[in-house]
Amino acid sequence: MTYENGNFGIDDLVAQLRDIRVRSLDERDRRDKPPKLPSRKVLIDILEGLSGALFPNRLGRPDLRDEGIDYFVGNTLDTVLRQLYEQIHRELHFMAEHQGLVRVSKSDVYELTREFAAQLPRVRELLDSDIQAAYQGDPAARTSDETLVCYPGIHAMIHQRLAHELYRLGAPLTARMMTELAHSATGIDIHPGAQIGESFFVDHGTGVVIGETTIIGSRVRLYQAVTLGAKRFEQADDGSLVKGHARHPIVEDDVVIYAGATILGRITIGKGSVIGGNVWLTHSVAPNSAITQANVRRNDDAIVF
Repeated sequence: MTYENGNFGIDDLVAQLRDIRVRSLDERDRRDKPPKLPSRKVLIDILEGLSGALFPNRLGRPDLRDEGIDYFVGNTLDTVLRQLYEQIHRELHFMAEHQGLVRVSKSDVYELTREFAAQLPRVRELLDSDIQAAYQGDPAARTSDETLVCYPGIHAMIHQRLAHELYRLGAPLTARMMTELAHSATGIDIHPGAQIGESFFVDHGTGVVIGETTIIGSRVRLYQAVTLGAKRFEQADDGSLVKGHARHPIVEDDVVIYAGATILGRITIGKGSVIGGNVWLTHSVAPNSAITQANVRRNDDAIVF
């Protein structure tokens, strides 16, 4: 058979894929048409729009003039918030059906979207503090604008700070998809549930992991390959994992954590501490501690990531 015949066995492939799809839906009790999930492609557009509205001179349209900034911001927000409303509606409808609840009302989705929009000025202020922290914390940064347009840590934090508001307001799936887009682009994996104070700086960033229940204070700096993770996962009587309990570290203000450090469990890193590179830490440390591989206490407990 030659290419010119154009026969790739499409009909047979379609039939096989249909059979697998139906079988999969049967196994999950989803033979009825499953509700739509938020769209990854649409969320990319939403995040680009929100970034442009927050930083129109740097992340907005390249031909934007001063007299047109307010119009651009208003028009962009109107477009992306309508798109976001639809994605949140998809999530809440999906979750309601999944949990056997009454279908969510459009007014509830509207109020959630409106409350998210109301947080945008505060998000911009937090991001300004992150940008300034990156500029002040990296001698290679020549301007704060450079950190905004070049640094993966700032890109990840734009996504995370926007996503955190959605997570907090009750749209965790949409929020998680937003932070995973940044994870894919930067290698920085920050869960939208993580609570992060002002002036947060992730230098280089590749391989950084910050778990859902992590709490980070103000003026904290991390380097590449840092993990703020769980030490072990609690299980219910039926063997399923217990969801939602606090299992990640608390990092207080003015802490620096160097490359490759792994900090696990609900422990506290005291204010002003410095955690050296490649340290493995599963116990709390007092404020103003300096922890290195040479002085960290050995802990042989089983670790689960």
